[in-house]
Amino acid sequence: MVKRQKKHLVHSIQHQLVLILCLSILGTLLVCWIVNLTLSERVYQKLKRNSILKVYSEITAVYESLEDEEAALALEKLATSEDVSPYIFDVYQNGSTYFLVNLYPTMTRMERQQLFQRVAGYLVEYLGYSQTDLERNAGDKVMPFSDREIILQNESYGIYLVQDKRTESQYLELFGALDEDSMVLIRSNYESVTDTVSVFNKLLAEIGVVAVVVSAILMYFLSKRITKPLVEITQIAEKMSELDFDVKYEGDTGTEVDRLGHSINTLSQTLESTISELKGANNELERDIERRSEVDSMRTEFLSNVSHELKTPIALIQGYAEGLKDNINTDEESREFYCDVIIDEAAKMNSMVKKLITLNQMEFGTDQISFERFDLVSLIRTILSSNQILVRQKDAMVVFTRQEPIMVWADEFMIEEVFTNYLTNALNHVKKNGKIEIVLEEKEETVRVNVFNEGNPIPEEDLGRIWDKFYKVDKARTREYGGSGIGLSIVRATMEALHQEYGVYNTEDGVTFWFEVDAKENICCTEAAEL
Repeated sequence: MVKRQKKHLVHSIQHQLVLILCLSILGTLLVCWIVNLTLSERVYQKLKRNSILKVYSEITAVYESLEDEEAALALEKLATSEDVSPYIFDVYQNGSTYFLVNLYPTMTRMERQQLFQRVAGYLVEYLGYSQTDLERNAGDKVMPFSDREIILQNESYGIYLVQDKRTESQYLELFGALDEDSMVLIRSNYESVTDTVSVFNKLLAEIGVVAVVVSAILMYFLSKRITKPLVEITQIAEKMSELDFDVKYEGDTGTEVDRLGHSINTLSQTLESTISELKGANNELERDIERRSEVDSMRTEFLSNVSHELKTPIALIQGYAEGLKDNINTDEESREFYCDVIIDEAAKMNSMVKKLITLNQMEFGTDQISFERFDLVSLIRTILSSNQILVRQKDAMVVFTRQEPIMVWADEFMIEEVFTNYLTNALNHVKKNGKIEIVLEEKEETVRVNVFNEGNPIPEEDLGRIWDKFYKVDKARTREYGGSGIGLSIVRATMEALHQEYGVYNTEDGVTFWFEVDAKENICCTEAAEL
């Protein structure tokens, strides 16, 4: 089975790497081919046009000083470097006779005649000269202006793509006026790029075939080296699935695959340790089964307490509802009072039922505990912020000065429930304009949360019983703020589920409730196994 998986893994990764590389090379070559086919002529034309414009700009700058040998030499060097042929000339008319006088460069009579033939079409189009007279003076048929394709045109000059049928070639020409008499023609051989593109694409295809073949061979052998550690990791994972944790990854290449292998080693150790702990937890679960009889008695006690606590609000609701039905008080104010009492008692019943359900889940162990690492200081500040309205209603002063974060391990929702119950209890019993102070004590492996409120102390005989369900130290005061005697029972059930300490003690001017939370770095896996 391992050999089949090894073969599948090697072939799969090798084939994918080779295929991806080949497709990447082919895609790049295809893009180059398309770009070369579609853009080469435009780019070539732009380069030629820029060369002509550069020479034209230089001619415009040195035109007045062309008789100076240095200016003429500079212009000749520029024309040579840009591979263009500039001609500066004047055309004079005497009746039906035209004379072309060249200013640059020096030309023979035949060369002037050839230049006359080239510019005759421009003279007809722009200066309105007679084409018949020009043809007679030029000694040959003048090239029609229609054989020219306009590339760029403005008030100073025009750039044209010229189809010279006589020589069966193409030229890029710039024709413009330098002043009232002098004109310039700049000509550049415009070689067709079609053949060049075809040759380049053919060369590109040949290079592409060689590149794909060579790359595929190289990638095939390189992929073996890449997949070797992956095969080893696969074999280790197979043994781990059979609960054999003795095999370890030994690679030391420093790559990401190497890091994965060492992570597998860590996972193997953690799983081995966790399975051992879970076996211990299994023994604990077996002992929990034996406590079913206790659960039955707790259920009986629970139903009895619920019946007792619900008896009074149900009686009140029933009485006031009957009064409304019988119209005992006909005035609007009395009816509103009756309705308010019914709503208030129903709300108290609803709150008590919710707390009883929470307590029941905790005591019966149906509420799953999820350990996580979180900032205790941030949690406390969030709860205090959400209870600001209640604090202002009680005219109390809440003091919590801790700013630096404290990371702890616990079920964040449960710790929020515990602290909220302590804070609510403190707000219900703090004296008017009194102080509520939250203090965190960092110990070696735990953090203790102290919630102090100024007020009357709890009688010593009641300190041990306040954690019992439905127990109330001052029943009249508890009834005043709507307490049910369940909040501290929820605290006890929560802290026992988390296996942490909690308690209460009197001070000179009030009462302090406290609980502890684990702050050990390695508490996560240990506690999860125990639960």
